[in-house]
Amino acid sequence: MDVQGLLRSPEGKTVEFKRDLSSLRKIVRTAVAFANSAGGAIVIGVEDGSRTVAGVPDALDAEERLASILSDSIEPRLVPEIEIVAWRNLQLLVATIYPGPSRPYRVAAEGAAGVYVRVGSTNRRSDERLAAELARTTRGESFDEQPFLEDTPDGIDLARIARQFEEIRQVTERDLQSLRLVVKHQGTLVPTVGGILLYGFDRDVHFPDAGFRVARFKGTDRSTILDTQDFPAASLPDQVELVMGFVQRHIMQRLEIGTGRHEVWWEYPLVAIREAVTNAAVHADYSQLGSPLRVSVYDDRIEIENPGLLMPGLAVPDLLGGISKLRNRVIGRVFRELRLIEQWGSGVQRMVAACRDAGLADPLLEEIGPHFRVTLYSERASGAEQLDSVDRQLVEALRTQDGLSTKDLAERVGRTPRAVRTRLARLVELGIAVELGSGPTDPQRRYYAAEERGQYGRGYSSSLPLR
Repeated sequence: MDVQGLLRSPEGKTVEFKRDLSSLRKIVRTAVAFANSAGGAIVIGVEDGSRTVAGVPDALDAEERLASILSDSIEPRLVPEIEIVAWRNLQLLVATIYPGPSRPYRVAAEGAAGVYVRVGSTNRRSDERLAAELARTTRGESFDEQPFLEDTPDGIDLARIARQFEEIRQVTERDLQSLRLVVKHQGTLVPTVGGILLYGFDRDVHFPDAGFRVARFKGTDRSTILDTQDFPAASLPDQVELVMGFVQRHIMQRLEIGTGRHEVWWEYPLVAIREAVTNAAVHADYSQLGSPLRVSVYDDRIEIENPGLLMPGLAVPDLLGGISKLRNRVIGRVFRELRLIEQWGSGVQRMVAACRDAGLADPLLEEIGPHFRVTLYSERASGAEQLDSVDRQLVEALRTQDGLSTKDLAERVGRTPRAVRTRLARLVELGIAVELGSGPTDPQRRYYAAEERGQYGRGYSSSLPLR
């Protein structure tokens, strides 16, 4: 186990630090939340705020107690891996929780209300809809494949389907079934939830928030709205184009005149915006009533937000690695057929690559409450300008060698240990460096370069030994 990597990780979606076993109720909730989400590691013997390593006395007794509590307090039964790990002359307990195969897990003493999921570094109590989605993923079902019994196949706009597919193929009744826009239920064809969401005449009646709401705000907050729009009559594939048109009207572009050709440069790469908007439409949790998809354009950024956390078993670093789990199979299948999606799992990678090619900061991907948000920035992320030449030397030293002491760093930059200690405290506060030790007076205290977390959102770690 890479305990050093765990200790360097921020507390977040897949890591929780606890000084001891005094808060067993919180530990049990965290285990439940990890099992219902992307898994994670609970590290006992580390203070969660300062990350001071205190260790666990009587580690064998503590291990037995923790195993018993987790086994007896969670339903269905959860079996974590619990290890005693040495760090210097101390011992830590690490309970590794894998994404569970029997979701939703719950705290037994809390009954149906004891279902939790992990959002950032917090455990969030699940509502009925989220618990139902957890159960669907266990059964291998998706919300948009379910029969929708409040309407008939005549409620699907066949003319709109034919128009959107006219350059690809003629859509037959068999195609409607293969695309799962309609299914047989008790011997009769009925529309699916996805069929209504995509092409239902009365979609706004059945799912009034199943679409995009876009807005242009003045400045960098929501205090002043300059323009806003939604698209109640448009299908979801059409809405992607309408959103793109709205955004292009509200971002800057420049024309560069070269030899024999003119080239238009946009403030943001359009491919990144399109990928973020398309992903939001395909991966939104449409069972969350009252939660539309939102695109917010500010002076310095664009936020694309959809209802729904990441699918169980996924964390943000997985998306960056090309791993994807499709929430809406009907919507995803139709978008793929319409060539709005090129390859499963590649959208986030294209988004990041487009921003880097344009010289912009990486997109910020994060779960906020019951939503997922992508933020695109129009400029390089601030932070580097806050560092002077000595700070940059310190950062470079930490990136080239793990675990340097204050004395080591002072010698490298030609400053006194006291002066370097002040700078290191600031780098730790900025999240650029990580300090590991058993306390502020620990003579073996060491410093490490923090992971570049901007692209992962808040509180994510890519160093967990979970796979």
